[in-house]
Amino acid sequence: MNKLVFITGGSKGIGRATVETFLNNGYQVVNFSRSTLDLDGVTQIAVDMSKLDWVGACADQVAELAREAESICVIHNAAVLYKDSIRDLEAERLQQVLQLNVVAALQLNQLLLSSMKGGSSIMYVGSTLSEKAVAGSCSYVTSKHAVVGLMRATAQDLAGSGIHTACVCPGFTDTEMLREHLGHDQTILDAIAGGVTEGRLIQPQEIADTLWFASQNPVINGAVLHANLGQIEH
Repeated sequence: MNKLVFITGGSKGIGRATVETFLNNGYQVVNFSRSTLDLDGVTQIAVDMSKLDWVGACADQVAELAREAESICVIHNAAVLYKDSIRDLEAERLQQVLQLNVVAALQLNQLLLSSMKGGSSIMYVGSTLSEKAVAGSCSYVTSKHAVVGLMRATAQDLAGSGIHTACVCPGFTDTEMLREHLGHDQTILDAIAGGVTEGRLIQPQEIADTLWFASQNPVINGAVLHANLGQIEH
C-alpha cells in the first residue's frame, strides 16, 4: 500500500520527529520547507510558504506524487512565532504570519484533496495559544486561533468523504523555535517547566506520537487535542 504523508516544516523540532515517526510506520514523506531534510524516504520540496504564490512552483510535482497514493496524511506544522503586541503589530507582519500559519494550510489542502481517498487525514498543529492568549504574541495567538477554526471547517466541509481531521495543540515543547523566542534563557525555561504538572518541557517525540495517533483514528474527527502535560491554572 502506497502511503504518503505531506508535512510542512518537517526539517526540525516537532516536524522532524513526526517525519521519523511516519517513516518508521511505513509511510513515504514529502516535506515542504526551506531547510533540507536529509533522511531516506523523504522527498524535499523547497518552497517559501510565507509567499502567497508558493503553490505555482510545486503544484505539478505535488499532483504527480499524490496521484498513486492509497492513503494520504497531511500535517500542517510550519509556523512562525514573533514577539509583538496589539500596540505595535503591523498589518503587513500579521498578513505574513497568517499566510504561513493558516493560508498555506488551505492552499496545500486544495492541492491534495482531489487525490485523497477515504481513510486519509488532515492534521493541524495548533498551540495552547489556540484557545487562550498571553501578552506579547499577538500575531501568533491570532493565527493559532484561526488554525482551530480552519480545522473545524475542514471537518464540516469534508463530512461523508472518509477524510478525518483534528488539531493537536502542544504546550511548551523543547524546540529550537521556543528556545530562540525566549533568548535561550534557562531561567525562563525552568519557570515554564514549573508551570505544568509534570515539571518539564514536552519532547517533540511526544507531539509526533500524538499526531500519529490522531491521524490513524477517525473517531477524533473535528477534535482539538491539548497535549500540554497538564498546565497548572492560577
